Amino acid sequence: MRMKSLVQDARETQLAMNMIELGARMQMLESETGLSRERLLKLYKEIRGESPPKGMLPFSTDWFIPWQQNVHASLFMSFLGFINRNTELRGLDATLKAFRMYRDHTETNDLEQVLSLTRAWTLVRFFDAKMLQLACCTKCGGGFVAHAYDPTQGYVCGLCHIPARAGKGKRAVGRSAASDSLQIAV
Repeated sequence: MRMKSLVQDARETQLAMNMIELGARMQMLESETGLSRERLLKLYKEIRGESPPKGMLPFSTDWFIPWQQNVHASLFMSFLGFINRNTELRGLDATLKAFRMYRDHTETNDLEQVLSLTRAWTLVRFFDAKMLQLACCTKCGGGFVAHAYDPTQGYVCGLCHIPARAGKGKRAVGRSAASDSLQIAV
């Protein structure tokens, strides 16, 4: 019995370390592992070299709807869908793999990484709670994040109909680069 407990503890410690390296917040770590808060704080400080950020987790589906966030959330969900259809991974393991794919894709294509691991994890939880859904664009056929129960008939995504002010933020991303990048994954 003691050996099983040690093996489980080692697995959860490794999982926590992987999540911390990917940028998980404390609330996510506490929710997904059985490790004590003190142990998680110690691991966080050891791995990141600083105390974890304080504050509440994001809890609004509205964050995922504006143009840039929606493109990135939709890209992440397409990776997650690919993993769920083509591997045995499920739950947190699938979410972590999809986030790594998202992170690698943004780095490879020199795009700003808009989603953090905690935002991606929250996005999956919103889908599980049926607060968000995928809407199919009538022009490109891609699946894009939308509020649950919003009408999706005639839906046109933010890449097929780019808003006038899109990409005017701190780090402007070329329209074609963002759209080409998403088309690969959708």
